Amino acid sequence: MAYDFKKEAKMFYMPKNKPEIVTVPPMNFLAVSGQGDPNEEGGAYQQAVSVLYALAYTLKMSYKGTRRIAGFYEYVVPPLEGFWWQPGLAGVDYSQKRGFHWISVIRVPDFIKQEDFDWAVQEAQRKKQIDCSSAAFLTIEEGLCVQMMHIGAYDDEPASVAMMDAYIEAQGYENELNEVRRHHEIYLSDPRKSDPAKQKTVIRHPIRKKDGR
Repeated sequence: MAYDFKKEAKMFYMPKNKPEIVTVPPMNFLAVSGQGDPNEEGGAYQQAVSVLYALAYTLKMSYKGTRRIAGFYEYVVPPLEGFWWQPGLAGVDYSQKRGFHWISVIRVPDFIKQEDFDWAVQEAQRKKQIDCSSAAFLTIEEGLCVQMMHIGAYDDEPASVAMMDAYIEAQGYENELNEVRRHHEIYLSDPRKSDPAKQKTVIRHPIRKKDGR
């Protein structure tokens, strides 16, 4: 049976719909950075997502071709994720979507290395006729974070964020959103097919102890 990150690492992909504190280890990602409204039809964000999925499935299906990746095992492509920020703001203003900066990512198993990524870029461009030059291979270690499952539309996320803020305040922590540690979302529902009121999105924020540790 193919390895499924959502099932095997539930603490990072299937949290409860109430805040909890976790320590997130280093993970490897396919990544495309950009800026602009994610809802813009044919815009930079939607193009980035197309590139990520092209690379993700090229790697996933590599074993059926000539590429032999050391340590390879069959796996389910993990969900789309995104790190979001707006310059000059500590949080996220959902009414100013044009001001979004983002790093859109899809996780890959640890056996995927830089050279496998480089191969996938060339292979996807050759087979799918899609420009993948904007993509990068990143290792991200989020460390200490607060997270919860948000159920509902993306624009309703501030209510869940307020719950997270109140929880960490009571636990003696504070947010550490900055130029390195970002607002993070993991998309468990396809917005094209799901009722916005029932969409599931993991929201994760970096935190630290109030004394700065």
